[in-house]
Amino acid sequence: MTIARNTDRPARPVILIPARMASTRLPDKPLADIHGAPMIVHVWRRAMEAKIGPVYVACAEESIKQAVEAAGGQAVLTDPGHLSGSDRIFEALCKIDRDGSFDAVVNVQGDLPTLDPALIRRALDPLAEPAVDIATLAVEISREEERHDPNVVKAVAAFAPGGSGIARALYFSRATAPANADGNVGPHYHHIGLYAYRRAALERFVRLEPGILERREKLEQLRALENGMRIDVALVDTLPLGVDTPAELERARKHLAPGR
Repeated sequence: MTIARNTDRPARPVILIPARMASTRLPDKPLADIHGAPMIVHVWRRAMEAKIGPVYVACAEESIKQAVEAAGGQAVLTDPGHLSGSDRIFEALCKIDRDGSFDAVVNVQGDLPTLDPALIRRALDPLAEPAVDIATLAVEISREEERHDPNVVKAVAAFAPGGSGIARALYFSRATAPANADGNVGPHYHHIGLYAYRRAALERFVRLEPGILERREKLEQLRALENGMRIDVALVDTLPLGVDTPAELERARKHLAPGR
């Protein structure tokens, strides 16, 4: 006899990409040219290639909206004063879906032009477990210097050998965590800031006050953990290139060069 597996995996997700022009290290970053198309258009294309649902860019400025729409995409203007991407995508969600038909939201950062669409699909896998509020991704750290780099956020999760590659997030930190008190270096996991929220979880999250640990580590996801929300992490084998500097922009251009 076959027993049907109980699953709450979202049936109608939407992808939202927050984007704003303010960037200290790379001015006008969303519109940075990559082989004739703005960076935000490349991110929109990767999201469309995931084929999990509609894709909208949540824009802080009209210039971003115009660039996306010129490429055939959908965009919605949001308050430029939002302090976080999660606040921006929630406003966009309320504007595009007043009836609540989308049951999950995948938040894709607007500075990932080389993102593998498979990672977007993978982000939904933890939501098959009914108790999970938010899902995210991590990749095993392979470069020793990344273990100790505070700019590399570590996801603390106990992935079972030979398991599903999904584990509950216990913490996120800029420190080298977990520690290796016995001197044996075990896996550390580089957190990838791509999230899938159940709709109700996103609505709850944006209404919460910033948490104590969130302010200390400067990591927004700790707000969810401090308030008892469950985040599960799916392990992947690819680290997408985030573009924050001119040097990283050049790397993205090389990666996306025609004929490569």
